Amino acid sequence: AWAIIFCLAVAPVHGQYYSRTVKARPRVEKITRLHFFFHDIRSGENATAIPIASPNTTQDTPTYGTLYAMDDPLTMESELTSTLIGNSQGLYLDLSRERTQFTAIFYADFAFTTGRFNGSSFSLFSRFSAEADPSTIREMAIVGGRGAFRMATGFALLRVTWSNTLGDAIVEFNVTLYHY
Repeated sequence: AWAIIFCLAVAPVHGQYYSRTVKARPRVEKITRLHFFFHDIRSGENATAIPIASPNTTQDTPTYGTLYAMDDPLTMESELTSTLIGNSQGLYLDLSRERTQFTAIFYADFAFTTGRFNGSSFSLFSRFSAEADPSTIREMAIVGGRGAFRMATGFALLRVTWSNTLGDAIVEFNVTLYHY
């Protein structure tokens, strides 16, 4: 029995490994710049962002610590009725104890469903802070992509173009992607 166990244990060590390493060819890095609008709707019957977990506390700030799931539309213009080019699906966690300021950790996959980049997406993972001045431009990090944006890095510059007290917002995105 020990001989069989020994033979079975030695075979994987001296056997052929399932992959091999090859030297990569030099790749040409591409730069893509995108401009679109993101619609985050937390109120009404057709909400695109909903709370999925909240802390069990009785705080003055009911959204602090709340985790939201989102499936937000991306459009060409700031009106929700303008051309739909894709959607952003992901999560964000409300981190601000201040009622007057929204701060969140944001993870989302921005997928395009029409046009030149149909079937491609990029991933954003960063902190978002809505400051007192809504015209402030914020920067968020791009951490990956698929399709035309494979291995993407870069940044997104965001500007809130409209928001209300219910948490609804329209955000203008100017994205710079470095990819292969």
